Amino acid sequence: MRIVSGNYGGRLLKTLDGKTTRPTSDKVRGAMFNMIGPYFDGGRVLDLYAGSGGLAIEAVSRGISQAVLVERDRKAQAIIEANIAMTKETEKFQLLKMEANQALLNLEGSFDLVFLDPPYAKEEIVKTIELLEERHLLTEDVMVVCETDKTVELPEEIVGLGIWKQKQYGISKVTVYIH
Repeated sequence: MRIVSGNYGGRLLKTLDGKTTRPTSDKVRGAMFNMIGPYFDGGRVLDLYAGSGGLAIEAVSRGISQAVLVERDRKAQAIIEANIAMTKETEKFQLLKMEANQALLNLEGSFDLVFLDPPYAKEEIVKTIELLEERHLLTEDVMVVCETDKTVELPEEIVGLGIWKQKQYGISKVTVYIH
């Protein structure tokens, strides 16, 4: 896997072996960013189930100023740290080594872009977006990008956020919510 575009474009990303994480393929990541950007003028991104960190690193590569990555798996945390080091701009990244739900209770500030790719998609995505909204962690112009299996049907609206775009890529589906 590699960074698709932006300042770090072409740089290789490390990934975990096995099934602990499910890294978003370069093709899906590129298509996802073409849906939502493809480039940004600052802002903050939250990658709540970071895996290898590829989505948040791609967002910073494309102009996001700050990234918060949340990952509970120790092996994945080591991969994220190596991938952040590869950017040579470590100050732009914060890795929280904890469960997503614990992080949601400790986060401060608001986010312009949120990536959600949880292991148990539908239930987790709805609860997570409700908590993000309840804790005022979303900006008015937020985009919440959810990656799920193509069979998962997400609600049209979750606490004032509605589906803006939805597209299927092979076995994956990307759903983007906005206010």
